[in-house]
Amino acid sequence: MIVYYSGTGNSRYCAEFLARHLEDQCIDAFHFIRDGIAAEFISGKPWVFVSPTYAWQLPRIFADFIRSGNFDGSDEAYFVMTCGSSIGGAGAYNKALCQEKGLRYRGTMQVVMPENYVAMFAVPQEEEARRIVHAGQRALKKAARCIIGEEDIPTKAAGVGGKLMSGIVNGLFYPLFVKDKAFRVSEACISCGKCVEGCVMNNIHLVAGKPVWKGNCTHCMACICDCPTAAIEYGRASVGKPRYHCPEVEE
Repeated sequence: MIVYYSGTGNSRYCAEFLARHLEDQCIDAFHFIRDGIAAEFISGKPWVFVSPTYAWQLPRIFADFIRSGNFDGSDEAYFVMTCGSSIGGAGAYNKALCQEKGLRYRGTMQVVMPENYVAMFAVPQEEEARRIVHAGQRALKKAARCIIGEEDIPTKAAGVGGKLMSGIVNGLFYPLFVKDKAFRVSEACISCGKCVEGCVMNNIHLVAGKPVWKGNCTHCMACICDCPTAAIEYGRASVGKPRYHCPEVEE
């Protein structure tokens, strides 16, 4: 069974791609995370956890979702992590999580996908995004072959830099950068509530028809990228940047 979490569509695309190749079921963790529901799943096939990379590890909300859930049946677990450039040393943390859960760790596949972190980095235009997604299919096919063949996903050594990014830097990143105070909304807001509906943290509510953030953000970028009128900005960091949604790219 494939279980995924996605903010702006990269990991959803990868999960659905794998579901087709593996002929397996695909489950979105969004409502489980948002509503605080512990997962209770059974699968005769290996578990495939698909997720973005937040500060060179699994997003904490997705790791906690796995940690609190019951994943019965198969005891084998594969991880597929989307990223803008690198997952660092995330594999070691995924392996440790599997040890906590009594699962057999079968490796982590890094899949480079278009950057969506509009609060910090440049975001590609659609044509470039399509090229990156198409290139990422190669890693997805490799992951599918490993899973079908009941083989471990080959994992590159993280190196000192990767260990540092997934360790110390990850620990500092959340308290220093993952904040919602910089979000603001312009008069272009039409009070549609899409930002409220798409917030996995249940961190946004409307006051006088405008979104207000409540201080419990994970920086998934769903609110800013889903806004139909581009009314949401993150300080000046997002001004002039395209809003990203993973394009549907055929094989």
